[in-house]
Amino acid sequence: MSDERIYAKPWTDYELIDAGGGKKLERWGSVITIRPEIQAYFKTEKSFKEWEQIADWEFVARGSHSGSWKPLKQHLKKDWQISFEKLKFNLELTKFKHIGLFPEQRVNWDYIKSHLTADDKFLNLFAYTGAASCVARYTGAETYHVDSVKQLISWARTNMEESRLMNVKWVLEDALKFANREQKRGNKYKGIIMDPPAWGIGAKGEKWKLEEKIDELMATAASLMTEDGFLIMNTYSPILDIPMITTLAEMYFPTKNVSVKELWMKSSSGKELFFGNLLRVS
Repeated sequence: MSDERIYAKPWTDYELIDAGGGKKLERWGSVITIRPEIQAYFKTEKSFKEWEQIADWEFVARGSHSGSWKPLKQHLKKDWQISFEKLKFNLELTKFKHIGLFPEQRVNWDYIKSHLTADDKFLNLFAYTGAASCVARYTGAETYHVDSVKQLISWARTNMEESRLMNVKWVLEDALKFANREQKRGNKYKGIIMDPPAWGIGAKGEKWKLEEKIDELMATAASLMTEDGFLIMNTYSPILDIPMITTLAEMYFPTKNVSVKELWMKSSSGKELFFGNLLRVS
């Protein structure tokens, strides 16, 4: 196992069963899906025909960014719930192939649990459906959840409520704009997690490229972090390699411990999938 790799573990309700041929086979509770996966450029362990015999749904891409789900069995639900320890996450088939959870992030949930207490403040930027927010709130930390999509905040609120948690601070706003204002207000956080997209289009048509924003993201995070705090950042841009991310992080966090590793997950069949680079500053 390479020192440059960190592996996310499966759990009772999630399993990466197999991967290859541009797809991945996953189990979410009792539901099994087949989804496109650009990193699965190798050969599968089992054939696609064998996959289809056990899978419930397969995502069929229509263009590069959306598609539809094809049922492989009858009488299937399009939404359901799984557990992670004592937390509950609601899943749903979407036209963007995602179903509401990034299971490789389990490696960050474990880190958050072990580094936060009820006396701390935690900031989740680009927070999606709030798995990290729920984990942080479960520790008792004052938790701020920031996302610019109203539907995702509603989804995250449902996850909080189903997990029997309360009082996550919901912020419907552009993550970087909110962080910049927090900097001006002088607010500080013990823990910060960022999961920024590699690229995207904003609400007003503005273009987003992570390689153009990472400088500002790190500078802002450095100003928001307490002296004993930590930062977690996931990066999916092919342009941002480990040396580049390391150099930037060491510049903005000169007194902190900087670790940048490739995030991987191993399937039950033995195949391994790459999920981008993971920065931790502590």
